Amino acid sequence: MYKIEEYKLFQPSLDEAAIVLQDGLSEIFSYVDVQVVNCPDLREKPYIFGAEGLCGNIMRGLGVYDFREISKNIRMPNAFIIGPGAGPRPHIGINCEMMANLKLGENENINTHVAKLDKDGACELVKLKDNTQFCLLGNLFISQGKPGKVLKVVAKNRKGSSNFVTTMREALANMFESPVGVGGVFVIKSGKAKLHIMPDYSETPLKSTEDVNNWLKFFNMPAPLSCLSVFVSSDPGLNLRVEHTHCFSDHGVGGHYHEDTTPEDVEYEGYFSLAETLYRIDQPYEVTDFGKD
Repeated sequence: MYKIEEYKLFQPSLDEAAIVLQDGLSEIFSYVDVQVVNCPDLREKPYIFGAEGLCGNIMRGLGVYDFREISKNIRMPNAFIIGPGAGPRPHIGINCEMMANLKLGENENINTHVAKLDKDGACELVKLKDNTQFCLLGNLFISQGKPGKVLKVVAKNRKGSSNFVTTMREALANMFESPVGVGGVFVIKSGKAKLHIMPDYSETPLKSTEDVNNWLKFFNMPAPLSCLSVFVSSDPGLNLRVEHTHCFSDHGVGGHYHEDTTPEDVEYEGYFSLAETLYRIDQPYEVTDFGKD
């Protein structure tokens, strides 16, 4: 049985959030356009989601876990779930980076991907069509998958040091005192990005950021990349990973997003929605200050 803590998030209007993101991103990118629009059909390329939209009873959720059990515990048996996390090691056979993308219940559609290291240390992207488990951690954005109004965010030509997601999160944190939860998808349409993939478990304890970075396998991966992102503007004392983004593609690459590596050439286009409630599942007893990038 999961230990679940429920936290009511602050939810500004989409128009308010659009202004805040426009101003914040304009400090880091040469071109920015943030609008409130009708969500496109995310079942189509390049997103290929399990449901049409990002709207309807929106929540943000954080052993081996099962999406079906989580959806029942939060009283959303027909949930549409997207987001980054650690993939189902018992099913895959090795640690892996998960891009959750599944619609449960009515019109069920499982289209989750995982990125893992092959025997030569290269990236291998695997599509999961029959598994609803994941391990250790996940930052999940849960909705009914309905069409509706969302934030469309376009940013090009990065001129500052902060990445796309951190810039949006910090802009909201600087404007709103209470935590704001956001989830959605963006595409890196041009350029390259720094991603990592977890190897199998380390034989020695990882006690610092340096230890973690030496253990991870980093890649410079080319666009286009479809990225699932979940973030909360600030941590309300629940020991959260405040931002988390994983990417996949139709050319066999994927992993955990850190930043773009071609600032002059990069172009982002994304669609985001604001969460109503945060569910913290199995909060760890020990608080760590590293390994949350």
